[in-house]
Amino acid sequence: MTKGFQKIQLNKPKPSVSSPKGMKHALKPKKSHPILKVTGIVFLVLLVLVGLTGLFVFIQGKDLYAAVQKTSQVAGETYAVAKKQDLEATKTKLAELEGQLKNVDSNVSKIAWLKHLPVLGSYEKDIEHFVKAAQSGVQAGKITVDTLIPYADLLGLKGKSTFVAGSADERLKMAVETLDKVVPNLDKIAEQIGVVNKELEQIDPQRYPEKIGSRTVRSQLQMTKDIFLETSSLFVNAQPFLRKLPDILGLNKPKNYLVIFQNDAELRATGGFITGFGIFKIDKGKIQVERSDDIYKLDAAKTKKFPAPSPILKYHKNVFNLELRDSNLSPDFVVSMKDLEKMLKESVSSFPQFDGIIAIDTHVLVGAIRILGEFNIGGRKYSADIDKRCDCPRVIYELEDYSTRPVAFLREDRKDIIGILLYQIMQRSFGISPSKYWGKLFQMFLEETRQKHVLFYFHDEEAQKGIEAMNFAGRILPFEGDYLHISDVNFAGAKSNMFIKQSVKQEIEVAGDGTITKTVTISYKNPMEASNCNLEAGQLCLNGILRNWLRVYVPEGSTLLEFTGSEKETVTYNELGKTVFEGFMTVKPQGAAQVRLRYKLPFKQSQGKFDLLIQKQPGTDAPEYTVIKNNKQLDKFSLLTDKKMTVK
Repeated sequence: MTKGFQKIQLNKPKPSVSSPKGMKHALKPKKSHPILKVTGIVFLVLLVLVGLTGLFVFIQGKDLYAAVQKTSQVAGETYAVAKKQDLEATKTKLAELEGQLKNVDSNVSKIAWLKHLPVLGSYEKDIEHFVKAAQSGVQAGKITVDTLIPYADLLGLKGKSTFVAGSADERLKMAVETLDKVVPNLDKIAEQIGVVNKELEQIDPQRYPEKIGSRTVRSQLQMTKDIFLETSSLFVNAQPFLRKLPDILGLNKPKNYLVIFQNDAELRATGGFITGFGIFKIDKGKIQVERSDDIYKLDAAKTKKFPAPSPILKYHKNVFNLELRDSNLSPDFVVSMKDLEKMLKESVSSFPQFDGIIAIDTHVLVGAIRILGEFNIGGRKYSADIDKRCDCPRVIYELEDYSTRPVAFLREDRKDIIGILLYQIMQRSFGISPSKYWGKLFQMFLEETRQKHVLFYFHDEEAQKGIEAMNFAGRILPFEGDYLHISDVNFAGAKSNMFIKQSVKQEIEVAGDGTITKTVTISYKNPMEASNCNLEAGQLCLNGILRNWLRVYVPEGSTLLEFTGSEKETVTYNELGKTVFEGFMTVKPQGAAQVRLRYKLPFKQSQGKFDLLIQKQPGTDAPEYTVIKNNKQLDKFSLLTDKKMTVK
């Protein structure tokens, strides 16, 4: 080393990447973080657990699915035999269904641990709720069948009736006398139905998909839930009537009922023009006609005159007094019948006391004759066959021909033919074995009542409460939501409602802020040619110019925007808890007419939906309704009875 200089130590060069030693050093991995190691292990364990859980659920689910399939099959068979009204077979099938549900419940218990898991837990709980509801429903069915079996013969059902001996009157009497034994069973049935309600209310159909493949799920589940809840509610609410039924049928003392006949061929607010009446006495189930007569004779017997109300003066032709036959002006049957009672008390002192009023129309007569066969009275044939002279059942034509055709001689009690026909229908119904007619008549009567061709008003408050709960009283109902009731009154139009076809279109517009505007279009068509209504011609006047008083009942507080088609000035007012839009129009034979109303509802749409109740007018025969929302058709149906729907 040269003096004065220090040796400089150079760093050693880094190993070349291309050297094996350098390569080994460069690819040496960093040490993994402990948390990442644990996460990986946990994920792997969870994956294994999910797989094992899925496999276990699949294995258990196969058994549950098979049990459910078998239960569904037995449930269908139970429904089929019940529909045939075979009580003994239904009882056997209910016992089998009870066993199948126990099997389902056993399989459900094997997956009960799923309820503690998120998401899956909700569905497992729904299965438990549905099974418990079904089990309680079966128990209610078993109690009901056991209750009805002793009365099977009287109801025309298949079963080992205990009332098979004696005349029809004797069997009726014995059945009514034992009805008080049925009342305790009502509490047992109600208890089981309460469980069904409690369980079904906890199931939320909205968490299910609308469809799985091609199978509808959510809406079917919602419909099933709604049907069960509405049916159970109906039974619970109807209990006051069922408890009063023995008393209504004259168990403790005879009951008198005023039966009025409403001619729906001449439509009035509660179902038809009041043309005849009868006093029916029921003593321990046995029915007797104490008196029947023409309503005109009863009007002639009044000792007091009543001034006509403004609608009659405004819309009726040359009528200046209110008669009993015109008293059913309110579309609420109870309100109209109270008005009728008031008039009777003030003007007919000798009229017998009665415990309630029952109204029937021609639809019921036709239904009964269709079951019982034709009747021959005074040389006339009354049958349910279609008569070409009116394109209507022959019984209707003969009744109108006998009671309304002008004749050159005095015909006493010309409208009392209805009372005679009703009496003969009763004689034939009760005069033979109950198993031949009673079941069919009983079901027909219930269906006619459901469709508002039969209406009830009882003086007994508890009985009336029950009958209203079943919607058999013709009331205008309170309702939270949208509402529609159309009331047509024929003020001088012969019997043209026999031929009028009505259709109703509801167009609903919902604005961005939820404001609801409705357009209701009501169309009337009369395809038949006019009758010769000249009295001197002596012809039967069935089809004339309809003079129609129209009232449209909507939610109280609705605002009318437009009303076209009325031939008189329209009127708006509040009545029966509704807002009413009133007008008047005529419909000629082989003609048509249309009215159109546009109005705004007093509330806004909330959460994308609202409820709508459409109440049918008694006496009408299935008018066609169409519901459209924002130019999309939601539903189209024939209105057989009141209909509630949710507009989404």
